[in-house]
Amino acid sequence: MFSGLYRLMGMMLLLIISGFLMREKGIITDAGKKCLTDIILYAVLPCNIIKAFSADLAEGFWGKFLQVFIAAVLVQVLSLMVARFMYRRMPSGEKEVYQYGTACPNSGFMGNPLAEGVFGQAGLLYAAVFLIPQRVVMWTAGVSYFQKGQDKRKIYRKVLLHPCMFATYIGLIIMAFRISLPGVIKDTIISLSNCCTALTMVYIGTVLSGVDFKGIMGKNQIYFAWIRLVMIPLLVFTGGRIAGADKLAVGVCTLLSATPAGSTTSILAAKYEADEVAAAKSVVFTTALCVITIPLWSAFLLNGLNM
Repeated sequence: MFSGLYRLMGMMLLLIISGFLMREKGIITDAGKKCLTDIILYAVLPCNIIKAFSADLAEGFWGKFLQVFIAAVLVQVLSLMVARFMYRRMPSGEKEVYQYGTACPNSGFMGNPLAEGVFGQAGLLYAAVFLIPQRVVMWTAGVSYFQKGQDKRKIYRKVLLHPCMFATYIGLIIMAFRISLPGVIKDTIISLSNCCTALTMVYIGTVLSGVDFKGIMGKNQIYFAWIRLVMIPLLVFTGGRIAGADKLAVGVCTLLSATPAGSTTSILAAKYEADEVAAAKSVVFTTALCVITIPLWSAFLLNGLNM
């Protein structure tokens, strides 16, 4: 079990290093990095989601589906509460950055390959369910940290038409009605889906490129990283075990709650004139740390849940 986990984490680390080196050498340019993001967001992740919902369902799945969805909603409520109360003493501009990074981690980008790599096909399906409430929070409550008096119709439209949400609708229809996709379509979806881990980890490597790591370890950054990478997943794990939830559901929810701040933290901070520097530091610092913390969480979950 653990030899397979270490092999997986070693592969992910090497992919991150390859992305870092390609960015450093100019093989991946600024335009290439944006293109890579769009490919993952608009093609690879949606196919990964549809693949998850196309899997054969085990007996009693729908009860577990509901359990994972409820757990995901509770995790979002927990994250929003932590975001509200844990940064009260932070200066305006920087405070909003940490609130958004706490409520909206990089699970939508990293979650699927992590869940599939650690927990297999069932883990991927649970991850797709877990991410539904997060994507809603990301474009509603998340954006509200930076912008007041926003146009709610535009926000709801953005949530409903997000490519990953659209893939979720398709996946749910396939799963509910047991639709069998034509072979050529299924093979295409699987081929694109299989790129998910490699492209996602390479992208993370590009994020880490060109960073002065000495300048990102401030007191506030360490505090935020502890909340994002340790405290929240620990609360999720503890709550799930106390509630007696399904082991796989607890494992997936905890692992996806242990992901770093998402790159949208920097994008929104720049757009709405928040603390852009703090945002960039929070993304890079937590992404660099997750190279250590996620393997530790994965090993802990597999051992602690006896999976």
